[in-house]
Amino acid sequence: MKKDHPLTLRSAHACFGGAQRYYEHASSTIGLPMRFSVYLPPTAVAAQAHKVPALVYLAGLTCTEETFMTKAGAQRLASQLGLALIAPDTSPRGAGIEGEADNWDFGVGAGFYLDATQAPWSRHWRMESYLIDELLPLLGQYLPIDTTRLGLCGHSMGGHGALTLALRHPGVFASLSAFAPISHPSQCPWGRNAFQRYLGDDPVRWAMHDATLLMRQQERAPYPAGILVDQGLADQFLHDNQLQPDALEAACAAASQPLTLRRHAGYDHGYYFIQTFMDDHLRHHARQVGA
Repeated sequence: MKKDHPLTLRSAHACFGGAQRYYEHASSTIGLPMRFSVYLPPTAVAAQAHKVPALVYLAGLTCTEETFMTKAGAQRLASQLGLALIAPDTSPRGAGIEGEADNWDFGVGAGFYLDATQAPWSRHWRMESYLIDELLPLLGQYLPIDTTRLGLCGHSMGGHGALTLALRHPGVFASLSAFAPISHPSQCPWGRNAFQRYLGDDPVRWAMHDATLLMRQQERAPYPAGILVDQGLADQFLHDNQLQPDALEAACAAASQPLTLRRHAGYDHGYYFIQTFMDDHLRHHARQVGA
């Protein structure tokens, strides 16, 4: 590792022949230290290591860069597939904004993967620019990751982030999937609360970060090989109208976008649900990124 390496390695652990690592760096986009985690498969840490494709995973409300790596059980198959895993934190931390940690569904741990336009959030809450313009280039430059072969996945708020970032930045991600995504945030309580405070009252700005509305605007299928979405039918937030997968399904149909939306009886919103179907998502991405 170069002496001028901008990434500070906080911890590293051997894992299924590869390496589970946790990093921190000073983010010029956020203006604060940011943390992320990376799982590197054996081919990326061998003596003759080479760049490998990767799946970027965006976690949900209240989560950190550690949540996916410790709860999803993804490393075993990722090791076999030769697929790296990347999980950024879900928001800036330590900004010192009054009330930033008062609510679990807004502020700290709830960045919604967008760039805020409203003060005081606009100074640091710039998660979209951070991920696309800063973190991905850093990964390609300083870690053995091939950023031309990236998949994008997310859960809940992170599912919203995965869908919207993939649609807003065509060509950056080769594959897309989600677990229980917030599919129509401009029309649900979580989304309305976050959008109004981060983006103001302009519905045009809201629409720019709503996966259902973005999909309706597509002139051709952005992911012709298909998008995979899993939804538990015992998910309490499905019944609270927070997720609205039916709206996404209708928008994909209108755009001729192939979508596999699987509805699973008995499964809730948590990581036991994600563990159950994680392998399917890893294989979905591995096929499309050429792992």
